[in-house]
Amino acid sequence: MAKPKVLVTRKIPPPGLEIVSEYCDLDLYEGYEPIPNAELLSRIRDKDGLLCLLTDKIDKSVYDASPRLRVVSSYSVGCEHIDVDEATKRRIYVTNTPGVLTEATADLTWALLMATARRIVEADSFVRKGLWKHWHPELMLGHEVHDKVLGIIGLGRIGEAVARRAKGFKMKILYYDKIRKRDLEEQLGAEYKDLEDLLKESDFVTIHVSLNPDTYHLINESRLKLMRSSTILLNAARGPVIDQKALAKALKEGRIAGAGLDVYEKEPIDLDDDLMRLYNVVLLPHIGSAEIETRSKMAELAARNLISVLKGQMPPHLVNPEVLKLRPLSDVKMM
Repeated sequence: MAKPKVLVTRKIPPPGLEIVSEYCDLDLYEGYEPIPNAELLSRIRDKDGLLCLLTDKIDKSVYDASPRLRVVSSYSVGCEHIDVDEATKRRIYVTNTPGVLTEATADLTWALLMATARRIVEADSFVRKGLWKHWHPELMLGHEVHDKVLGIIGLGRIGEAVARRAKGFKMKILYYDKIRKRDLEEQLGAEYKDLEDLLKESDFVTIHVSLNPDTYHLINESRLKLMRSSTILLNAARGPVIDQKALAKALKEGRIAGAGLDVYEKEPIDLDDDLMRLYNVVLLPHIGSAEIETRSKMAELAARNLISVLKGQMPPHLVNPEVLKLRPLSDVKMM
């Protein structure tokens, strides 16, 4: 039996490619930049499987170009770049890689929190530019972290991991979520608040929700006005959850103290974006999961998701379980 043909849209860490190569006829796009759409459409035509990244737009045009496609495995947790509904209609399995990046993203959130609160990036630049001439009582004054109030928007896996870290800083933990988590309230000593009250009462606000119509611009101009002038806002989830123009305005006017961002409405962020000219915001290039161990685990999981479907087996993480009714795994099996 011939091996199924699979396109992988970027080089991913081991053991991802090794797993795919063992079972499939691998077509790897080796460019550092995202695969151009025209090339994606050309190379997908004879493929049975696709392993893609969040920078790849997988929509109707891709499905139209690939009548043999049976599975789209995303090297990511979020699937906003994939038209999942259309994939389901066409009986295509969609998978993702949740869980393995929980701790890495929680660590990154805390790195953002500490860097923003204590002005670490600004202070580093100050030293490198030769501006540090002597110690002064008011040099680079930041904000205390311990014993402060942390407001968590979205108490899922990552939000919970962030809350566990906050206990070490003796912080009061508030949270808002569409579903109240009474078990976690007891475990973490967390207190449920509606969103408006959380924004009013928190010294630090951190976002850990998925992007959907309900969360798009969840943090907008009116909600930014609810925050204190000493509040710091953090986002390592999805950029469009925050109205970026409204945030820049609030930071510029001093209506909140600072922000730490790993994600943006448009990525990469434009060099002429207002945020680029502000010193009270830390800007990172979407590196929430950028640990060697985590990215390797993501690659392995994305590969195993892909191979499982092509073997006619239930993948570890299926995004669209509805597809099972339209195309049983026995009909997908190719090896």
